Amino acid sequence: MEKTLKEFDAVIAGCRELFVKKMKDYGLAWRILRAPSITDQIYIKAQRIRSIEEKGCHKVADGIPAEYTGIINYAVMAQIQLAIPFVSVEQDSLDDVQVLRLYDQYVENARNLLKDKNHDYGEAWRKMRLSSFTDIILMKLMRIKQIEDNQGNTEVSEGLDANYYDIFNYAVFAMIQINNQ
Repeated sequence: MEKTLKEFDAVIAGCRELFVKKMKDYGLAWRILRAPSITDQIYIKAQRIRSIEEKGCHKVADGIPAEYTGIINYAVMAQIQLAIPFVSVEQDSLDDVQVLRLYDQYVENARNLLKDKNHDYGEAWRKMRLSSFTDIILMKLMRIKQIEDNQGNTEVSEGLDANYYDIFNYAVFAMIQINNQ
């Protein structure tokens, strides 16, 4: 388990570094996105990964690891948007420092969830195929879209936040496997 946590921390360090650099380039422009738009951004990235997996190549410079990094960062953005919805540019209550604090909070929540699930599942994810992570992320996105279409209401299922955490952790698992190849 210690190995997994170190690998998790290494993946997140790279994701967070990119998040900070993009925040310097673009500010908090992503805050204008509604939750379904973030869901669609994650979908585009996951679908591109699946396309590359099926075709065996890609023509755009960024490869699969960059897409998984994007999925991880967009999953955090989604959590932030769910917790603190955007009102307007003039009335946004978040600044860079607050966003990074929230980023770290949601990463820590995901890390704790990973620890709990790894305890129960015995790190079964290590025996999964990389393509399965992609498929599970796409399935989770279909669930999220249905929950969004239902205005966030579920009868017996986990809500949006739980699905975003799962997407986050599956993308981390994929990055760990990629890094270990």
